[in-house]
Amino acid sequence: MSAVCQVLGTKPGFGHSISHSHVRTKRRFDPNIQKKRYWVPSLGRHVTLRVSARGIKTIDRLGIEVVVSRIQARGEKV
Repeated sequence: MSAVCQVLGTKPGFGHSISHSHVRTKRRFDPNIQKKRYWVPSLGRHVTLRVSARGIKTIDRLGIEVVVSRIQARGEKV
């Protein structure tokens, strides 16, 4: 399961964990991905999206209709 937001396209970031002795080891910063189910009136059905917490706020601000139309414009299946 990939950690990519369908709304914003947020992907994992990479960096280092730094210990007390300052030894650096590789680590991965994953976005907070969640499965959310939304009712889309224009499609007349529910749509399940894999969105980050910030993506959920974007849907709340813009509306599900606008977000779904943008996803479909990119050619991604909803």
